[in-house]
Amino acid sequence: MPTVSAHVAHTLAQHIDHVFGVMGNGNAYFLDALERDTRASFTAVRHEAGAVVAADAYHRASGRLAAATATYGAGFTNTLTALAEAAQAHVPLVLVVGDAPTSGPRAWDVDQIALAAGVGVRTYTVGRADAAATTVIAIEHALTYRVPVVLAIPYDVVVIEAGGVPDAPAPRLPERQAPATAFARAAVREIAAALRDARRPFLLAGRGAWISGAGEALGALADATGAITASSSLARGIFPRGEYDLGVTGGFGAEGAMELVREADVAVVFGASLNQFTMRFGDLFAPATRVFQVDLAPTATHPHVGGYVRADAALVAQEIVAELRRTGISPSGWRESVDLAPLRRYDEGDGVAPDGRLDPRSVAARIGRLLPDDRVVVSDGGHFIGWANMYWPVASPDRMMMVGTAFQSIGLGWPSVPGAALAHPQATVVLTTGDGGGLMALADLESAVRVAGGRGLAVVWNDAAYGAEINLYGLKGLARRPMLIPQVDFAALATGVGAEGVVVETLDDLDRLASWAATPADDRPFLVLDCRISGDVIAPYQEEILRVNGVSLPRRSESAILEV
Repeated sequence: MPTVSAHVAHTLAQHIDHVFGVMGNGNAYFLDALERDTRASFTAVRHEAGAVVAADAYHRASGRLAAATATYGAGFTNTLTALAEAAQAHVPLVLVVGDAPTSGPRAWDVDQIALAAGVGVRTYTVGRADAAATTVIAIEHALTYRVPVVLAIPYDVVVIEAGGVPDAPAPRLPERQAPATAFARAAVREIAAALRDARRPFLLAGRGAWISGAGEALGALADATGAITASSSLARGIFPRGEYDLGVTGGFGAEGAMELVREADVAVVFGASLNQFTMRFGDLFAPATRVFQVDLAPTATHPHVGGYVRADAALVAQEIVAELRRTGISPSGWRESVDLAPLRRYDEGDGVAPDGRLDPRSVAARIGRLLPDDRVVVSDGGHFIGWANMYWPVASPDRMMMVGTAFQSIGLGWPSVPGAALAHPQATVVLTTGDGGGLMALADLESAVRVAGGRGLAVVWNDAAYGAEINLYGLKGLARRPMLIPQVDFAALATGVGAEGVVVETLDDLDRLASWAATPADDRPFLVLDCRISGDVIAPYQEEILRVNGVSLPRRSESAILEV
């Protein structure tokens, strides 16, 4: 007779095809039913935080819902940082966990519902008579509000017989929000009129636009208006016409491109939250630029926004195009009048920094030229996050993900690889991580190597320090010793779990990446590049943070540039 755990597993497997996790007392029977009786695939990771991260990355890379699982108590508390990241990044997933018995907590139990609520996550607890229905409700909540949810199975009900698994209804999701009110329709007309009169129109898209499937409509709008385009870091590649696109805005953007954005007379932002990094701490647009925003937030998310529409980005873009065609418009011609190629160029660095270690800009530029075109880039958090965004362009937003940045976390990099690898089974998955975050997540180095195999590559920016802290608090004069890390040999660590490790101390050492990329994925190992970089080269986005904090910047040298 099926148990409560079996009801959860069977119902979940009707809507989710991948589950990531660590087995323990609280979820053993759930995993047994999942493995024996469903078609869902289970992938083991080595730390419970990695389970949530892998499910998070799987969704960001595929758009499909995944699940994570952990036991109760310490297993559950290990997930909290990754759970907070998913909540703040608005990533839907289901975390199936064991929980205290319904009869009351044991000595080792904690209030898991309160802990989850503390990071903004709701818990659904199953019982003997409602396990299947509660599972569907949890899935529906995750998808409707784009958030993670916890699905808890109390320890004293996991093996209770619950009868045949009922045919639970499919999750019911809300319709996309159209600009249906009189105010919203008037705002759409106002945006259309502003674009019709604009001489230098600019369109900016964020992850919300990608989620709404707005790429085609935004391309049509850019063509109709002659607008130059750009994206936030989580939406790179969303616009179809790359020749008229400036790439990423904010601190990851090329300086020439960001100067051009300030020449726009009308800017329309679709599905981007306009956080401080995208907005360059308020300096992205010139004071004379009329800024409109389309988003699902209750109100505009930046004070520079002069007109706001709360609605789905794709639907609004389609309506603006229809309004422009109805009233007539000629493209502005701005995008054809500007040579964008030089503006997209980045500083390639000096090869070797004054301290004798590699210049990370030079390393990033060379790696960018050697990487396979069919790639997915996953990023840990840390000072280095700009290098991939600047030097390693990707084909679409589902191929660049930054798990950890919403919660300002490090240490979520290695377990991002399994999720991305299973979401894009033909692509090369490239992890960019630092030595601090890489050590923090080291348990799931093995998971990354095992799951991705020869389709996996990791670049470790190894500066023997916590770089972001060195470049802020070190420059402020605080004691540097707590910010330092003894030099770690990540190449040797990689070898221990079946990968190939290469210590990169000169640019010529990257020749191994060239030969690796030329080898079929089935015939090559997971590759870890342990790049011994200088901590003295500060990423441009970090320089913006320093300026905001009133920290004087070290003098920068002139060097070559790279267009991506």
